[in-house]
Amino acid sequence: HTEDELSRSSHSNPGKSIVNGVKTNPASNSPKSGLPAPMGPPVYVDLAYIPNHCSGKNTDPEFFKRVRASYYVVSGNDAANGEPSRTVLDALLEGKSQWGENLQVTLIPTHDTEVTREWYQQTHEKQQELNIMVLASSSTVVMQDESFPACKIEF
Repeated sequence: HTEDELSRSSHSNPGKSIVNGVKTNPASNSPKSGLPAPMGPPVYVDLAYIPNHCSGKNTDPEFFKRVRASYYVVSGNDAANGEPSRTVLDALLEGKSQWGENLQVTLIPTHDTEVTREWYQQTHEKQQELNIMVLASSSTVVMQDESFPACKIEF
């Protein structure tokens, strides 16, 4: 973008500005805007995928306080990038402890990692207290000469 284009785009849309060539909205509740998201009632869903392969980059206890799921999918199998993140798994415990109701929650890891195994063993008592179950499935699906782990979820 030229300086003229940047100037025009910010004047034509007064609620937005440009930072490093990216349009931003100061009232946005995006975590990157620097402003906290407005509080509201929690959202209840059957199934939620923990964002960013369960990386600590943008998932914290607030996510689990607001997004209350019967099932959370934990993907991530890249220890070098902190995926899955122990911090995020701990945030689940912290967020769920704030719910005020002891609804059953099932955590579905897509990979058997050292981080999830250690977290499971070290926090098992707290998981039971909070009514959190972790699926550890040894089921596999075989398709076109490939096999991979599988889990069945019923609603």
